[in-house]
Amino acid sequence: MRQAIINKNSLLVSAGILIVLACLPLVLPKFYVYVLALIFVTALLAMSLNMVVGHGGMYQFHHGVFYGIGAYTLALMLTKTSLPAWLGFAAAPVCSALAGVLIGLFCVRLTKLYFGMLQISLGSLVWAIAFRWYALTGGDDGIHGVPIPDGIASLIPSYYFILFLLAASLAVMYLILKSPFGNTLRAVRDNPERCEAVGINVRFHQLVAIAIATFFAGLAGTLFVVVEGSVFPDLLFWVLSLEVFIMCLLGGWFTFAGPVLGAAIIVALRTFAGVYTEYWTLILGVILILLIFFLPEGVMGFLEEKFKARTQTTSER
Repeated sequence: MRQAIINKNSLLVSAGILIVLACLPLVLPKFYVYVLALIFVTALLAMSLNMVVGHGGMYQFHHGVFYGIGAYTLALMLTKTSLPAWLGFAAAPVCSALAGVLIGLFCVRLTKLYFGMLQISLGSLVWAIAFRWYALTGGDDGIHGVPIPDGIASLIPSYYFILFLLAASLAVMYLILKSPFGNTLRAVRDNPERCEAVGINVRFHQLVAIAIATFFAGLAGTLFVVVEGSVFPDLLFWVLSLEVFIMCLLGGWFTFAGPVLGAAIIVALRTFAGVYTEYWTLILGVILILLIFFLPEGVMGFLEEKFKARTQTTSER
């Protein structure tokens, strides 16, 4: 009964937030609409990372490389081929997932920190290729002026396009994590040795989770191209991966929607605090120190605990 009440309230809250976000472009200046679109893109990237970090327990330290692969795939298909644009949007996340599986085949043989270090090494190799292959990727200059399809070329249509794909992606990820596969993935996170003892193929489940997460990371990369109209090697650099990792930690990586909140906080902080000081990362560092001491479960984790306690009190009455 209590779980049904929580699920119903969560659904109503999600629908209300979606309606509000759909109405915001009608009243906000274009700059704030742009910032919101960028938050949506980053939130999808953070959510995809949290599938393997928070729910899978894997040290996916270089997740940003798959974000960059998706962005570069779309940009190259739109600038260097005459193929339909929709094919580029479909191929980009698939290419990211294939790259995720290829790298994952090596990484899942290792555990914890060794997994993360090997992924950083292989991801850095992909970044080096994009950084140096001037004939194909433009090298350190990147690719600019990507021809976005007319229907989503302007800000407002692209905002709704990104919002729709974000909502659909979050719904799919929620269903995956609530499925038997999601429960098994969390069991593997908590005790892989016991899972192997009862016959669960741990590496297979980890590899599938990596494929799903990197697919959505590639999708986020395509949405970045829609917002910015350009790509550059920094999208594949490990610094971006670290920033997204912090988003999951800040929002709460054992929660579902925590990375969305973490992405919103960091993108907003970088955008608005960066206007006044170039040392906005110092503010972020102070926030993280306070978070570790007072809210180790993350902001969303703290809010969920308060919400559950309040719902339990109401149902008991």
